[in-house]
Amino acid sequence: MSTPVLEVSDLRMQIEQKTILNGLTVTVKGGEIHAIMGPNGTGKTSLAQTLMGHPRYTVTGGTVRLDGQDVLALRPDERARLGLFLAMQYPSEISGVTTANFLRAAINAKRGEGNNIGLKAFRDELDRVMAFLDMDPTSANRYLNEGFSGGEKKRNEILQMLMLHPRVAILDEIDSGLDIDAIKVVAKGVNSLKGPDFGALIITHYQRILDYVHPDFVHIMVDGRIVKSGTAELALELDKKGYEWVRTELAHQS
Repeated sequence: MSTPVLEVSDLRMQIEQKTILNGLTVTVKGGEIHAIMGPNGTGKTSLAQTLMGHPRYTVTGGTVRLDGQDVLALRPDERARLGLFLAMQYPSEISGVTTANFLRAAINAKRGEGNNIGLKAFRDELDRVMAFLDMDPTSANRYLNEGFSGGEKKRNEILQMLMLHPRVAILDEIDSGLDIDAIKVVAKGVNSLKGPDFGALIITHYQRILDYVHPDFVHIMVDGRIVKSGTAELALELDKKGYEWVRTELAHQS
C-alpha cells in the first residue's frame, strides 16, 4: 500500500455565513507528525470537524484530498473507511453500546462486507492494545465513554485509533485536561503507529504533549489560516513568547 498523503489546499469554511477557515493549506504525509497550534477561536477544532465532514460546517472553497481522492465529496463514514480518523476534543457518550461492540462494528465496516474480523482475533487484539495503553480491560464492556473521566475518554480515543489503524489521524486537543501520566500514555499510542503507513495532525494549545510526541513540522494558525511553519523548535519559541509574538510579526509584515 502506498504512503498516505492528506492534501488540504486553500480550504475555506463558514458557519452561518461567518468565515472560520480562510485559505488554510497543509499537507500531511505518511511518516510525518504535524502539530497545529494557535489561540482560542482561531478555527483549529473547526478544521478537524470540517475534515471529517461535520454537517454544521459549509465549505466555500479549496480542496481536501486523501491519496488523491476528493474527501469533500464523501460522507463522514466514507472518509473513515478511506483511512481518515478523528480523535475528538470532547468524545461523545453513547449509552447502550459497549466500547467492544462499537470497535468491532467499526473494524468490520472498514474491512467491508464478507471480511468480518473473527471474535477471538478481535478480543485478542483488543486485550493486547488495552494492556499496552494501561487501560482497565473491564472498561471494554462499559457503554462507550459513559461515566468515563476525561482521561479515560482520551485513552479510549487512542484505543480506537490503534484498533482501526487509520492512514491519517487528526488529534484534536487530545492532551486537554490530562495529567502528565495520561499524556505519556496518549503519546505512547501515537508514537507506536508512526511509520510510512501513518501520518498525524495534532491540534494543541500547548507545547507539553510535543515533549512526548516529537513533531516533524509545527504550524501556527491565526484567524483561520496557517501563518507560520517550522520544525519542533517553533513550538518551543512559541511557548516562550506566546501568541502575541506571532500577531506582532504579522502586523509588521502587513
